[in-house]
Amino acid sequence: MLPANQRTLVLIKPDGVRRGLASAILARIEKAGLKLVALKMVHAGRAFVEQHYPNTAEWIRGMGEKTLKSYRDHGLDPVQQVGTSDPMRIGEMVKGWNIDYLSSGPVVAAVVEGPHAIEAVRKLCGHTLPLYAEPGTIRGAYSTESPVLANAEKRAIRNLIHASSTPEEVEHEVRHWFPEGGIVRYLRSDLE
Repeated sequence: MLPANQRTLVLIKPDGVRRGLASAILARIEKAGLKLVALKMVHAGRAFVEQHYPNTAEWIRGMGEKTLKSYRDHGLDPVQQVGTSDPMRIGEMVKGWNIDYLSSGPVVAAVVEGPHAIEAVRKLCGHTLPLYAEPGTIRGAYSTESPVLANAEKRAIRNLIHASSTPEEVEHEVRHWFPEGGIVRYLRSDLE
């Protein structure tokens, strides 16, 4: 699908749902000129959530390396914090925390469509780490969570929202979260 009319997957994570932010987050996406074409609330189990993630060695190592960078940036010793400095072991821990987090409560899953939807939604979300998200972004407006806090409590970063980052990720995630289909086609009234 061309960037002019792209789709992306958005998940409002359990912390966003529990804090009553789902409608505010979806409204911000719609106000940006994007449209919801599929929407549901689910409480996904661990096995289902595990299949959401790429689960490749590269992805796991990348999470571990990001965590190690965060420790360096804050002058913390990863061995003291989580018992290792191996990026693969740390990545596996973070993966487990992410699965626990995403399966811990209800999630609002949405397929969003519009011009440059992947890039536009990710820009609206802000930096993955809320502490570094720009003011005005979803994460910047609603959270100050950091990896240091999350890792100290041995849990995932509560960052409110997930948005697919590549067309390949969109394809996998939309099929995963909406296996029954259910994508609705319509024109926004401002485009008629």
